[in-house]
Amino acid sequence: MSTAHVPSTTLTLVAPLSGRVVPLEHVPDPVFAQKLVGDGLSIDPTSQVLVAPCAGTVTQIHACGHAVTVQPQPGLEVMMHIGLDTVHLKGDGFTPRVAVGAQVEAGQPLLAFDADRVGTKARSLLTQIIITTPDRITGMRQADGLVTAGRDTILELALRQAETAEANGDQTGPTATSETIVIPNPTGLHARPAAVLVGLARRFASEIRLRRGDKTANAKSVVSIMALDIRQGDKVLVTATGPDAAEAVALLAPALRDGLGEGIQGGAPAAAPAAAPAASPAPARPPSTDPHRLGGVIASPGLAVGRTFRVQHAEIAVREKGDDPVREGDRLSNALDQARSQLAALHARWLAGADPSKAAIFAAHQELLEDPDVLDLARSAIAKGASAAFAWKKAIATQADRLAALHNDLLAARANDLRDVGRRVLLLLTGHTEAPCEIPAETILLAEDLTPSDLANLDRQRVLGIATVGGGATSHVAILARSLGLPALAGVEPRLLEVPDGTPAILDAHAGYLHLDPSAAEMEAFRQQQAALAAQRAADLAAAAAPATTQDGQRVIVVANIGSLADAQETVRLGGEGVGLLRSEFLFLDRVTPPTEDEQFATYRAMAEALGPERPLVIRTLDVGGDKPLAYLPLPPEENPFLGVRGLRISLDRPDLLRTQVRAILRAAVGYRVQVMFPMVTSVDEWRAAKALLFEEAGRLGLPPVPAGIMVEVPAAAVLAERFAEEVDFFSLGTNDLTQYTLAMDRGHPKLAAQVDGLHPAVLHLIAATARAARARQRSVSVCGGLAGDPQAVPILLGLGIDKLSVSVPALPDIKALIRRLDLGVCRRLAEQCLTLASPGQVRHLVTRTLTAA
Repeated sequence: MSTAHVPSTTLTLVAPLSGRVVPLEHVPDPVFAQKLVGDGLSIDPTSQVLVAPCAGTVTQIHACGHAVTVQPQPGLEVMMHIGLDTVHLKGDGFTPRVAVGAQVEAGQPLLAFDADRVGTKARSLLTQIIITTPDRITGMRQADGLVTAGRDTILELALRQAETAEANGDQTGPTATSETIVIPNPTGLHARPAAVLVGLARRFASEIRLRRGDKTANAKSVVSIMALDIRQGDKVLVTATGPDAAEAVALLAPALRDGLGEGIQGGAPAAAPAAAPAASPAPARPPSTDPHRLGGVIASPGLAVGRTFRVQHAEIAVREKGDDPVREGDRLSNALDQARSQLAALHARWLAGADPSKAAIFAAHQELLEDPDVLDLARSAIAKGASAAFAWKKAIATQADRLAALHNDLLAARANDLRDVGRRVLLLLTGHTEAPCEIPAETILLAEDLTPSDLANLDRQRVLGIATVGGGATSHVAILARSLGLPALAGVEPRLLEVPDGTPAILDAHAGYLHLDPSAAEMEAFRQQQAALAAQRAADLAAAAAPATTQDGQRVIVVANIGSLADAQETVRLGGEGVGLLRSEFLFLDRVTPPTEDEQFATYRAMAEALGPERPLVIRTLDVGGDKPLAYLPLPPEENPFLGVRGLRISLDRPDLLRTQVRAILRAAVGYRVQVMFPMVTSVDEWRAAKALLFEEAGRLGLPPVPAGIMVEVPAAAVLAERFAEEVDFFSLGTNDLTQYTLAMDRGHPKLAAQVDGLHPAVLHLIAATARAARARQRSVSVCGGLAGDPQAVPILLGLGIDKLSVSVPALPDIKALIRRLDLGVCRRLAEQCLTLASPGQVRHLVTRTLTAA
C-alpha cells in the first residue's frame, strides 16, 4: 500500500562548497545583494566541486555551466550560481556531473570547475545559494563562518504548508519548454510588449516563466519581464508548468518570436495631443555655462513667467517589525483595495473629460497594483515578520530601482509610475496624510521628480510650468503636462534643486531652458510675448470654423490626422474640415487575433458619424512591417525592416487581412464621404492589385467603390507621380518617411535625427513633382506628414501647389489662421527660390526673411 508523499514543513540545506559563508548583502553584485533573484547566502569557496545541498531533482543547468537549480519538492527551487559575471566565460572551466532531470541526494556532485581558470577571468568566485521561490519560505536561519561541503548545515528553512502553497498556485503537473526565441523588438521587451505577453500568459493556469540566460521572470508580471532588460537579438525560453503548459508555450512562443505586436504606430506619434508641432521629443540641452540658465528636455512646449517653488515628498517612516503575519497581510489587502478605488476614480475623471489616453495612465497604475512580483516580495517579507508597511515599501523600492537602473530610458521612466503607486498604498497603510502644499500664485514648480498623481492634483490656477531633474519627454508626467497645456522641462541639470524658492524665472519650453533672475525688462518682454500668443491663440480658436483662405483668395482645405473616435470629435470642435489620415493601426494593436470586419465597421462608422456626411474621412489601410509586427502576423526578422516587407506589400501578401478591412470601409462609407488610402506604394502594379481587390469586394457587397488614393512616402512614387496620376483619385504625401528615404537617414537615429529635415531641397523637388502631376490630371494632393504642421513649411507647400494640409488635431486652428495671413503669390515665388537652394538651413532662413518682410 503506497502512501502519498507530503512535503515537509522544514528543509535543511548543507554546504554545496567548502569555504567561508558570506551574507548575501555583501556580494558585490546588486542583483544578488538586493535579493532580486531570491534569498539565501554566498560562499567564498575553497573547493572546486559543487555538490547538491539537499535531495531533489535537477531542474536547470545553465548552458554556460555556471549555474544549477535543484528542486527538493514541487514549487521550491534552490539555485547555485558559481561566481560573478561567469556567464561571459561561455562554459570555459565548468564541467557538469549530472543532467537536467536527474534525481540527486544531498552531497552528490553536480558540477566541477577549475577555480584558477574561472577565477582569473571572472569578477569573483563567490558562489550564491539562492531560494528563488521566496513565497514558500516563512523563516530562514543562516550559518556563518567556515563550512565543509556536503557536511555542514548552511540554511534551515521553515516552509509554508504544502496545501497552502498549492492553493496559492505552486507549479504542479506537466512541464513544457519552448525552443530558443530571438527577440525581434527594436527596443526589446519594454512596457507595451511586456504587457501584451502578460495578457496572454494570464489566460493560463500554469506557472509560466520567461528565461534569459540564468535569469528568469514571471511571465504574468510586467515589472518582472521588464527587469530582465531583454534587448533586440537576445535569446529567451518560455517554460510552463501546470495543466495547460503545452497550450501556453504553443501560444506565447510564436507571439514572442513575432514581436508581440510591438510599436504599430505607422510612423506617427500616438502620444496625447500636444501643443502642436512637437511630435517628437526634443534632445537634451548641453549643461549651460551661464549660472542663470539651466538646460533640459522639452517635455511639454510653452512659455511661463513666474517665481520658483520647490516641492518634495517627505519620507514616510515605517516600523520594520510587524504583528501577526495574518493581520499584516489583511492590512496590505485593505490598503490595496482602497488604492484601487482611488485609481478607479482618477481613471473615471479623465474618461469623463473625453481623454482616454490619459485615463489609460491610471488604468496602468491599477495594473501595477496587481503585479505578482511586487506582491510576492511584500507578502514574503510579511511572512518573515515584517510589517505590511515595511514590506510594501521595500518591495516597491526594490522593483523601482531595478527598472531605474536599466539602459532603456523608456523602461527606466516607468520606475516613477511604480513609485507613485507604491507611495499611494504606503500612505494608506500608515494612515499618513499629506497636507496640501500651499503653492504660491504664478509658480514655476521645481522638483527632483513628479508623479502622474502629483500632476493630476495640481492647482492649474497657481502653477504655470514645471521643471524636474528626473523624467523625460516619454514619461507619463510629460504626457499629462502636454494634455494640460502646462509648459514643462524634464532632465534639467541637478543644480535646479539648489534654486531658492521665490526666484524670478522664465521657463522657455520652446528653447529648452529655464532662465533664473531675469532682468525686469526681460520679464516684461516675455509677459508681453505670452499675452500676444494667448490673444492670437484665442483669436485663432474663435475663427477655427472659418475657411482657410489666403489673402489673395486661394482656398486651402485643412483636415486632421487622427487615431481615435475622440480625435474625430475634437476635429469638428476645432474647425477641421475632415480627416486626411486615419491611422487604422490602433484597431490592430495589443491583441492576438486581428479585428473582425464588424469591429472595424463599427469604429469607422462611428468616426464617419462624428464628422458628419459633409466632411471626408480618409482611412489608411494597415501599415505594419518587420520593424513593427503584430502578434498574429508572423514576420521573420529583417536586416533592414525599413526596406523590407511593409505597408501595402504585406497587405498584398496577406490579402485576407486587407479584404476584411476593405469590406469594413466599404460598409462604413454608405451615406458618408469615406475614402481609402494605401500606404508605402512603390509601383503601379502594387496600386493596381490593391484597386482590383477594392473593386472586387465592392462588387461582392453590392456597393459602389470608394475613392482610392496612395501615400507618397518613397521617392519611387514621387518620381512616377505622372503615371500614378493617370489612375489614382488622390495623393497624400507622407513627408516623414519620404524625407528619411530620400536622405537615407533614420529619423530616430540619435546622431542623424537633427539632419532629417523635410525642407531639404531634395525633398521639396519630390513634393513639387508630385504636385505638378496631380494638377495636370486634376487630382487632389495633400501633405499629411510633419511638414503640414510646420509653420515655416506651410507657405512653401502652398507655393508648390499643395491644396490640402492634414495636421495634428490641436494644430488645426493655428494652421488655418496662418494660411489666412499668407499671400499665394508670395508663396509661389518663395517656393521657386527654395528649389534653387542647397540645404534646409538655407531654406528656413529664406522663409524667415521673406515672411518677416511681408
